[in-house]
Amino acid sequence: MQTAIGLMSGTSLDGVDAALIQTDGRNRVTLGPAFTQSYGDAFQGLAARNLAEPPNVRRLTDRHIDAVHELLRRTELSPADVHVIGFPGQTVAHAPGEGWTWQVGDAGRLAAATGICVVTDFRSRDVAHGGEGAPLVPLFHEALTHSMARPLAMLNLGGVANVTWLGRDGALSAFDTGPGCAPIDDHARSALGTTYDRDGRLAAAGTVPEDALEQLLTDPYFRCPPPKSLDRDHFVDRCTQIGRGHSPADGAALLTAFCAASVARAQVWMPERPATWLVTGGGRRNPVLMRELRQRLATTVDAVESVGLDGDALEAQAFGWLAVRSLRGLPLAVPATTGVARPMSGGVLVHPGHP
Repeated sequence: MQTAIGLMSGTSLDGVDAALIQTDGRNRVTLGPAFTQSYGDAFQGLAARNLAEPPNVRRLTDRHIDAVHELLRRTELSPADVHVIGFPGQTVAHAPGEGWTWQVGDAGRLAAATGICVVTDFRSRDVAHGGEGAPLVPLFHEALTHSMARPLAMLNLGGVANVTWLGRDGALSAFDTGPGCAPIDDHARSALGTTYDRDGRLAAAGTVPEDALEQLLTDPYFRCPPPKSLDRDHFVDRCTQIGRGHSPADGAALLTAFCAASVARAQVWMPERPATWLVTGGGRRNPVLMRELRQRLATTVDAVESVGLDGDALEAQAFGWLAVRSLRGLPLAVPATTGVARPMSGGVLVHPGHP
């Protein structure tokens, strides 16, 4: 068993999730303390391309450094007690169809400041070998839920929504289902000046324009079989165009329904419909979105907390687990999760002495 810290900064740019785990990189996983360190107003509303500017990369990395130091303080651990940090960096853009994916973050600075080895760049090798580079969490989902009844779906509602389908006898599939919370957040920022639609209040005040919803669902992405993945802003122009002419409340209702409807449509790519959906990510806190999911999926849909997991920490925990797998040369992805040509390890190890 090795001790790892996993870090995650999602597309919402609300903060850094930091989580401590102990694992063998396989099915033995002990989940430790976790917390989220808010960015405050530092990056809210910042365009993705601006994240790559050197001052912002440094600021972003320093927030991750602060998060590691705070987690060490809370757990009363020293850097020598931790084998590795999993640091995926911040995604700026994702275009696997063109053979590239772009994350930023200074792993050398993080390693030097914490005194702990860092594994970073989890996606590039996968993309270079024909994979989508995402989602990378499915194998961790499988490890966490190996004793649970199948078929089961783990749904992550971040900026983009992605699903891990877990079938009987080890069957596995994973892909991005479509938009997650990013269009809803962008709409809330425009309509309300807030970073997200708190408790789905704006959507709850509106009515879904069904014709507009059907237009959104004609996007060619939904006709593509998995494996497949999305850039955070894939649907931005289409959502903006179709959303014009609707009230702010109806626009929020539309985008919330769009997320849920695209998840429901994703079932066509699953060998068997899941009996249970477990939801992680920020979207699970939106009661309107969760209600839409329950209505459209017509089965059990619960937050991952219902089975004792932490939906705020799960992705950070996953990157701690993936970092240990990287150290051990174990696959981070398989053909059924990213479409990579064969089970593929990855990641780049950076030592504290890295120049």
